[in-house]
Amino acid sequence: MSTDLAEFHRWFEERRAAHAYRVTRVPLTKLDGWSADPGTGDLVHRSGRFFGVHGLDVRVPGRAVEEWRQPVISQPEHGILGILVRDFDGVPHCLLQAKMEPGNVNALQLSPTVQATRSNYTRVHRGRAVPYLDLFTTLGRGRPLADALQSEQGAWFLAKRNRNIVVRPVRTDEDVPVFDDFRWLSMDEIGRLLAVDDLVNMDTRTVLSHLAGGAGPAAARFRGRPLHSLPELLNWLTHHRTAEPTVRRRIPLRETTGWRMTDDEVGHEEGRYFRIIGVDVRAGSREVAAWSQPLLAPCGQGVVAFLVRDIGGTPHVLVRARAEAGTPDTAEIGPTVQCVPANYAHLPEDRRPRYLDTVLAAASGARPGSVLFDVVQSEEGGRFHHARNRYLAVRAGDDVPLEEDDAFRWATCGQLAALNQYGGFLNVEARTLLACMGFIP
Repeated sequence: MSTDLAEFHRWFEERRAAHAYRVTRVPLTKLDGWSADPGTGDLVHRSGRFFGVHGLDVRVPGRAVEEWRQPVISQPEHGILGILVRDFDGVPHCLLQAKMEPGNVNALQLSPTVQATRSNYTRVHRGRAVPYLDLFTTLGRGRPLADALQSEQGAWFLAKRNRNIVVRPVRTDEDVPVFDDFRWLSMDEIGRLLAVDDLVNMDTRTVLSHLAGGAGPAAARFRGRPLHSLPELLNWLTHHRTAEPTVRRRIPLRETTGWRMTDDEVGHEEGRYFRIIGVDVRAGSREVAAWSQPLLAPCGQGVVAFLVRDIGGTPHVLVRARAEAGTPDTAEIGPTVQCVPANYAHLPEDRRPRYLDTVLAAASGARPGSVLFDVVQSEEGGRFHHARNRYLAVRAGDDVPLEEDDAFRWATCGQLAALNQYGGFLNVEARTLLACMGFIP
């Protein structure tokens, strides 16, 4: 296998040129197969499958804004995000694919071997079969390296989980065909590609987080003696899950106070947070060549960051117990900073997210050499339109105390990787950071 990234980029551009892609904005009322329920206003598909857009009434104690209503995407079925791994000349490689998603800012990104909702892989849409699926769904076909149900964006999804799975072929000599849009990549190549803006998609990153502490090129960051024991971290998280739990209830979309529904879109009255828009899609490389759907379009780019500090010679990251509107288990372990700064522009200075200014100052060059990585990554292009976050790891300065308050804890990447194997502990943004910590040199 070649480690020449120029060869990879040539292949990737060939795959882009091999297919025609077109995403056209259309009014919600013109979406083929979708309609607003006459009573509730909820956006639903005529099959009753795929996903729906509903309303949510939320109370999250301790947030800058504690109570609100919002639209939310409900997709109760579990999809599969799977990566196939095998060795070439003793070097582990992952089989990834160049895949188009309608919400991608650049159409084509690197996806896992399998990325499919249950509706997709059971072929509700009557499209083509999903390649390599049986390696992940048939017991005994693949040897599992990781397998966990993981949450996705709690700010936009209601209790959404997908199965994250990594397998090797049971037989090392098994002939695995490589189709046109697929390519074997080494862990070192993946690490370098993760440092490229908008290239490795969210679904790949969350699955890679399960490999970061072992196979990743920067796995040394995952070793060392932790400040807190794993039971102490679990005690801290469980305290936050039970002390003042998030209260939420699904409501009709029509009852989302502060939001406007028009034939064209659903949007916030003050232009903040996000909009629900409609698109028509043409994509020759997908299981179905044409379809229509709603997408959630954020109104700004986010900032997601770990503050990093050596404690007793061991790298630690500062994590936060984070509760969001749709988080399945009330609270999960999140990054030090996770926000869209524009959403806080109307609030007083003392209600800005803690450590946001510390991260932004370091990223602007205030402390040269303090940034471990700084890359803009896209979120799920199958449900979100041009959703992008700036992911950073920044060495903490003297303005960040070693002593924590109740909301934060110092943890090693090794501890986060251990919890991550079981699912439901790290939110999806923290998993992207964990993958970057393990793979970006």
